Amino acid sequence: QVQLVESGGGLVQPGGSLRLSCVASGTGFSIWAMGWYRQAPGKQRGLLATITTSGATNYADSVKGRFTISRDNRKNTVYLHMNSLKPEDTAIYYCSAGSGSGSSYFTNYWGQGTQVTVSS
Repeated sequence: QVQLVESGGGLVQPGGSLRLSCVASGTGFSIWAMGWYRQAPGKQRGLLATITTSGATNYADSVKGRFTISRDNRKNTVYLHMNSLKPEDTAIYYCSAGSGSGSSYFTNYWGQGTQVTVSS
């Protein structure tokens, strides 16, 4: 009942910035908490950031201070602003809709993913 489509990935140099977008359709966007995950080559998928229906945010230590999650309920869109990118940020980034926040976040729906590559 919820479809998620990510965009904005690509190739960026170390120290650069990128903004990912995730557009939701189907059941009302505003009732869902939203999250961003990433999966680097050879590693497990990990939760990066969450934002609740009221706008409260949580971040993994690896991206705290560099990444910002935000949402625009009028556009049914969640964003991930990524600054000071490092090669270790290279991964497929996934948008999700779910409930809870931080370590208690639970995903109900997944996007298809968008590739981010940080390299010189």
